[in-house]
Amino acid sequence: MKRNLPVLIASAIVLAILISLGNWQVRRLAEKEAYLAELGAMISAEAVGLPGQARPEDHQFLAVRAEGRFTGAPLRFLVSTRDAGAGYRFVQAFETEGRRVMVDRGFIPTGRKDMTVPENAATVTGNLHWPNERDSYTPENDREENIWYAREVPVMAEALGAEPLLIIARETTPPQDGIAPLPVDTSGIPNRHLEYIITWYGLALTWMIMTAYFLRRRARTSQP
Repeated sequence: MKRNLPVLIASAIVLAILISLGNWQVRRLAEKEAYLAELGAMISAEAVGLPGQARPEDHQFLAVRAEGRFTGAPLRFLVSTRDAGAGYRFVQAFETEGRRVMVDRGFIPTGRKDMTVPENAATVTGNLHWPNERDSYTPENDREENIWYAREVPVMAEALGAEPLLIIARETTPPQDGIAPLPVDTSGIPNRHLEYIITWYGLALTWMIMTAYFLRRRARTSQP
């Protein structure tokens, strides 16, 4: 027994660490699921009017409704969707109640690079969003060809002469022919805590089996 005591102590310490990491991920999973549920409720909440001074820390994903008119040429953002493949997101200026904001109208396939500006008044229902899509691998926007690669609210606002306020359309009435809305949702938010739970608890179980195998083999080899 004394011969195996250091092994048992070391094994118990490692096992405790692995189990504690698994327990921590269980707590993190519960927190993440609660956060996603709260976020989903906010996204699908009853729409309200545009806030006077919108801030990302206070109004991210706020459900809003605005009545007005689209104006000017839209910005074309090259994207690829799982269901429809490659295409463009169209972001356009929208005049409403004396303000000029921006609306992400949705997706059209690459075969259609242009769209007409609706002449009639429109009602846009969607969510405020401040996307942060640029990283070190993102190409520079081609302003001459009007092909953009990353939605950045300040940059888009400067190009469209609008407030730095972006509505991601969930619905536009009257409907827009050929444009599929790409509303915000929680599907793009990673939640891998269940994988981590399985990993840590799996390692703990593997460690227990390896320790038992080692002790059993040692006991056999020590027999006369």
